Amino acid sequence: MDRSKEGLMVDTLGVAVVGFGWMGRVHSQAYARVPHHYPKLGLRPELVTVADDVPGRAEEAAARFGFATAVRDWREVVADPRVRAVSITAPNFLHREIGVAMAEAGKHIWIEKPVGLTVADARAVAEAVAKSGVQGTVGFNYRNAPAVESARRLIADGGIGTVTHVRVRLFSDYAAHPEGALTWRYERERGGSGVLGDLASHGVDLARYLLGDIASLTADTAVFVPERARPTGATAGHSRASGGELGPVENEDYVSCLLRFASGARGVLEACRVSVGEQNNYGFEVHGTKGAVFWDFRRMNELGVSRGDRYQDQPVSTVYMGPGEGEYEAFQPGSANAMGYDDLKVIEAYRFLSSIAEGTPHGATLADAVQSAAALDAMTRSAESGAWVDVHRGG
Repeated sequence: MDRSKEGLMVDTLGVAVVGFGWMGRVHSQAYARVPHHYPKLGLRPELVTVADDVPGRAEEAAARFGFATAVRDWREVVADPRVRAVSITAPNFLHREIGVAMAEAGKHIWIEKPVGLTVADARAVAEAVAKSGVQGTVGFNYRNAPAVESARRLIADGGIGTVTHVRVRLFSDYAAHPEGALTWRYERERGGSGVLGDLASHGVDLARYLLGDIASLTADTAVFVPERARPTGATAGHSRASGGELGPVENEDYVSCLLRFASGARGVLEACRVSVGEQNNYGFEVHGTKGAVFWDFRRMNELGVSRGDRYQDQPVSTVYMGPGEGEYEAFQPGSANAMGYDDLKVIEAYRFLSSIAEGTPHGATLADAVQSAAALDAMTRSAESGAWVDVHRGG
């Protein structure tokens, strides 16, 4: 415990990051930035330990970001009394084992989506968090954008009338190159459900966040790049590999899905990781009986809004986010100053730390991860059967 310059008592929270690829770096940077944007938060994260099984990676991360300790085995974090909270940014197949172990050890967890490979994995982590009484935050960062929060409020307040239908899209080219390495992301056993877990999980969370529970769905999936070269060494992010032994891509490059919401609204969710010409084309269009609202992640701080009583030929206005919208004021002093992707993770870190400080969940929780996983599981079953499938709450 120490005292800040403003006289507030600040509790230091020892944190660890397990898995130091791109997302591990993003989490580390977010922890470092939280006190800058939220100086009144009475909890200050301290980077204690970084764990990664790739030789030298943890040591490099410690030197770069100031972690006190670097280890290769995440189990050392479980036993470390200095660590009270853990970011789990390891590959998907490790989420369940690490998440359950950390929660059972009494450590709060901030875990990346999709929280394991199946709805059973997500539920196991959720149950461990609930049983241990720790806080659990999940990396559904797009809901943290001030414009998305503004859209949710507008919809809830009836600003566009009764919602009739929504379209959610997540198109990217990160896997479009035929020389993209055959990493764990493309293996069913370690990566799970491909673009479903990677991108569609975000789409499901956005759809639920805006419109409520999904009752049923029907889906179609495809693999467009059937083989990739196996990497000869450690990889990070979306590495290239050529000349290596070819192996099969075991999970989906593409998914399209029709949705029926519990409210009666209809929806379309489409996601693809091999869309040439598309870079992070994520967003939604929500239509109601009196208007519509539009959001594009690439113009994150803008919201297209159509509302009124004209019905036909009703114009769309661009609303620029500013102080008073979500967490915008913590980052920029005036409307239309741009926020970025990493800012969304700072908001996520802040809400994780606030959950710990107050003992009350803030932001996306393991319950949201379970519901997202239940929808992804339903998509997989629907793609196999060709039928409409009910989305069961909690799996």
